[in-house]
Amino acid sequence: MISKAVHGNNTLGALRYLYGPGWANEHTDPHLVASWDGFAPDPGRDPHSTLAQLRDGLDLHVVQYGRKIKNHVYHRMVRADPTDRILTDDDWATVARRIVAAAGIAPDSDPDGCRWIAVRHADDHIHILATTVRADLTQARLRGDQYRVEAELTTFERQYRLKDLSDTRTRDYRASIPKRATGPELRKAQRQGKETSDRDRLRTAVRRALAGAASEEEFAASLAAQGVLLGVRRAPSGDVTGYKFALHTGDGTAPVWFSGSKLAADLTRPQIQTRFTTGTDLPTTSSPVAARYRASTTVDHTVRTLDDAPDTAQVAAVVSGGIEALDALALTSPVLSRKEINHAARALEYTAIARTRAARADLRAMRSAARELLYTGPIGGRGEEGAATATILSSLILLAVVVAKWHAAQGHHHQADAARTAAIHLRTAYGRHAAKPLAHLSLEGERLPGEVRDRQAAALRHALPADQAARVLADKDGWAALAATLAEAEAAGHDPNALLAHATGRRELASVDSAAAVLTWRIRRDTALPAPGRAVTPEDRRANAALSRSATGRTTTTPAPTHQPHSSPGPSGTVPTSTAALPPTTSQPAIHRR
Repeated sequence: MISKAVHGNNTLGALRYLYGPGWANEHTDPHLVASWDGFAPDPGRDPHSTLAQLRDGLDLHVVQYGRKIKNHVYHRMVRADPTDRILTDDDWATVARRIVAAAGIAPDSDPDGCRWIAVRHADDHIHILATTVRADLTQARLRGDQYRVEAELTTFERQYRLKDLSDTRTRDYRASIPKRATGPELRKAQRQGKETSDRDRLRTAVRRALAGAASEEEFAASLAAQGVLLGVRRAPSGDVTGYKFALHTGDGTAPVWFSGSKLAADLTRPQIQTRFTTGTDLPTTSSPVAARYRASTTVDHTVRTLDDAPDTAQVAAVVSGGIEALDALALTSPVLSRKEINHAARALEYTAIARTRAARADLRAMRSAARELLYTGPIGGRGEEGAATATILSSLILLAVVVAKWHAAQGHHHQADAARTAAIHLRTAYGRHAAKPLAHLSLEGERLPGEVRDRQAAALRHALPADQAARVLADKDGWAALAATLAEAEAAGHDPNALLAHATGRRELASVDSAAAVLTWRIRRDTALPAPGRAVTPEDRRANAALSRSATGRTTTTPAPTHQPHSSPGPSGTVPTSTAALPPTTSQPAIHRR
């Protein structure tokens, strides 16, 4: 169960909402299930009772107190999980009594507790409404009520065999969850025909501006490029206390400002400024294709660090950096996959870990990968570019799978579900880019002579455990594509046995959908093979040699880029890209060498 409390000053107004039709006519059969003495009037079921009578009963001690009290109305909603069985009115009455006791509204065996009611107008939740003046005319002590209520809900879930949502209520993890749009914000978006609220669009824009940014100046410039206004909040003394953000309206109406904390816990000014101290490496000047291959290697290498009993700091770094990489990829990817990548980034937000200092090296590597993607600008979706995008997507899928496994092992079921959702979106995007290149490779593999395929199969069996090798060989199309890649690499002078040993040694393959496809992309990236169907040209070889030479001795300082990471469209509306250069054949991107 999930519960949240709000405070107010209008008892009658709150009752009108509880017994009314709701904002979207969602309230059905509102009625009392419990009250402070069991005899409170119920306007929902008793035609002779009125809201005014119920208000007078609840406000009795408030009136007797004789002095004005700020926020004397305590309103708490308690909602069951959608997968739970439907509770009876008696069950909800038990929930209400235990909640008001835990919160301090009406402690057990305390005759002087506050007056309260519990109203049910839907199958899955109730509203508890109370006034905070006790019968002895003292005010209820509610400090820390949320912690006590959450502990009581955990006990109730276990006793009644309901879904355990304790991980969702754990504050260290819940603190990182994005702030949800309010009802009025959602209705406004609906009236304007928008898919998401201003708050959600603003949070996405701020995260995209942060992706790969190395300084506050780059962050501000990226916000402006997206039409986001950046302001500062000041204390009466004039000191800056935080950031505030708003979408540029463009129609002369006043912008609606949100503080960073109202978007997400990690978007406050101190959190944003702290992230710039982590630093990022200056991207290697090259084509968007090469940047994607290098970023993929970085992600793959960083995810590998999570294989052996990762600690919370490592996971926090990978999740935080993974969100930035996805936002950077969404900004620079073709339209056919941009929406799915954005959905994956937003789902991964719900797996973040708050109040934990992320592992600095891992976080720096992931943010450098995001910067690598942004610095080289948008990319097309065909040929070599599609293969490069599919390669980094395959690495990001593994990232989401590893994060899901870690959260599941910790008992964080909702975070694990969110990571799995991110993986689903990434698989959809991957399929859109990988289908044609893999189909071409599969056709090439089927044309290989029998002795060549047998030689590659023997190398595969030597590199993988018997069950995993059998799984790859059983994947007809995937194995054909892998065999074609191994044969192509062998013709270019590489040893298939060494390539497979290196590709399979990075992390386990049991959890992937197609181990053959993962190995195909890893080997093509490691050997700088061209896109399927495209021959290596002398220009490619010269470009690769130049990249390898220029990467040697690269520093880790972060000078300001000569242009903004978000490249601007040219006169034709597209960003010109070069696909001549492929990444150097190193297992770790040179820009991340220490």
